[in-house]
Amino acid sequence: MQSQNNAIDSSMFLDFVGKKVIEVFNNSPYLQFNQMQMRFEEGEIRGYFDTREELIGNVNFNILHGGVAATMLDSIGGVVAMFEILRRNQGDMNEQMKKISRLATVDLRIDYISPGLGKQFIATAEVIRMGRKGCTTRMQMVNDEGKLIAVGMASFAF
Repeated sequence: MQSQNNAIDSSMFLDFVGKKVIEVFNNSPYLQFNQMQMRFEEGEIRGYFDTREELIGNVNFNILHGGVAATMLDSIGGVVAMFEILRRNQGDMNEQMKKISRLATVDLRIDYISPGLGKQFIATAEVIRMGRKGCTTRMQMVNDEGKLIAVGMASFAF
């Protein structure tokens, strides 16, 4: 019974932490400028943005600029890495917050799979390696129809 209560407490704590991480991230000037929003849904962080004229790179075909896709993939990878630092609960809260505040992209690779067509885009990420001084994530972005637009890998140092 005690382990079941601990699992519930842990799940509630992670939901709280996940929501707090995205709340802070959503207030970043760059995400606000791009009108991108992170959401904590079903225990996972997802990034969203709607197509707008200012985000179009190819005006002849109304295709999203590749830099916008890269921005979203880098951002979702970073916020998921931050959440993972807290989820793993390694060290005290001061140590974890220090890592989060220093987190920076050191390597980013984006592969564009399909033209960026759609009304809305959704990005997700997963941690594939967490080390003492860095984290590697794999990210993907789909459009509102579920079509894969771009994938990426990123390494973050902290």
